[in-house]
Amino acid sequence: MKILAINPGATSTKIGYFNDTDEIFVDVIRHNHEEIHHFDTPIDQIDFRNNLIEKFLKTKNISYNDIDAVIGRGGLFHSLESGTYEVNEKMIKDIYDGNLQDEHISNIGAILAKNIADKANVKSYITDPVCVDEFEDIARITGLPELTRKSLIHALNIKYVGRKAAKAVNKKYEETNLIIAHMGTGISVAAQKKGRIVDSNSPNEEGPFCPQRVGTLPVSQLIKLCYSGKYTKREMIVRAIKKGGLYAHLQTDNVKEITEMAKIDEHARLILNAMCYQISRHIGAQAAVLRGEIDAIVLTGGIAYNEYCVGKIKEMIEFLGKPILVYPGEDELLAMAESVYNVKSGIYDVKVYE
Repeated sequence: MKILAINPGATSTKIGYFNDTDEIFVDVIRHNHEEIHHFDTPIDQIDFRNNLIEKFLKTKNISYNDIDAVIGRGGLFHSLESGTYEVNEKMIKDIYDGNLQDEHISNIGAILAKNIADKANVKSYITDPVCVDEFEDIARITGLPELTRKSLIHALNIKYVGRKAAKAVNKKYEETNLIIAHMGTGISVAAQKKGRIVDSNSPNEEGPFCPQRVGTLPVSQLIKLCYSGKYTKREMIVRAIKKGGLYAHLQTDNVKEITEMAKIDEHARLILNAMCYQISRHIGAQAAVLRGEIDAIVLTGGIAYNEYCVGKIKEMIEFLGKPILVYPGEDELLAMAESVYNVKSGIYDVKVYE
């Protein structure tokens, strides 16, 4: 069974092609800021990315007849159970109608998958989308009754590396307590208790600042800035989730590039260290959520390739006395392919999006 996996990210579109769960190839279509930033919303990027995907498949000599199933990254739908969902008309309508919890590039993953799947006359899927919600009720409460904390996280990779970590510590996934920091363009620091993600920051709203996102901000200063007249609502949203974080401070979101800058630039070093500081601080907070009953701490995502950042984080969290596992990058494409294989093989039931 030939499975095509599509994972749209903030600055790239990752493509994986698998024979069952055996990788045939994994590749990345990269998008620079000039290509991406003139689009106001992720929906506006659908044709742009779809055309690039189709051109890419031609360069790989893959025809529609060579595809048996397509899976895209899941977006910020209403709260969903963990699992694999077939893309249906209700899902597509919710995306186009904006019936979503927030704006995120993963929202168009299902549409990109269905566009290719329809031409190949096969089914399309999503799995463990950003909106997987396993929070305990106490984790949802904020200081304003009108506002609640939401589970909008990097669930796909967090679940996948969680299973890898459970094997590494010789425990069943459903019996393992982990703190998992997914560190990419957005950063999720999650407490996983007995295989369930019971708490995490939502990268678009809170937590450490990221390469592009602002993280938790001083509330009174933010309110004043919003009402200052300097920015429209749309401009503030873009600043918060596309042009914040490292990009706002240093005009680049490339962590490798910033690490080189930090060797000679004191300001760049301070900003990079501050991001690592905030990641470490949130790992400490999740240690409290798990009441110190932690089997391992996992660092994953693209930033986990960066030895400088990993070293800085380890310096701050080693006192917890727990194993620190580093799984650089993300195996989201493989995780997506495995989910389709498991459904097609009857290992798990496909879920219906309603």
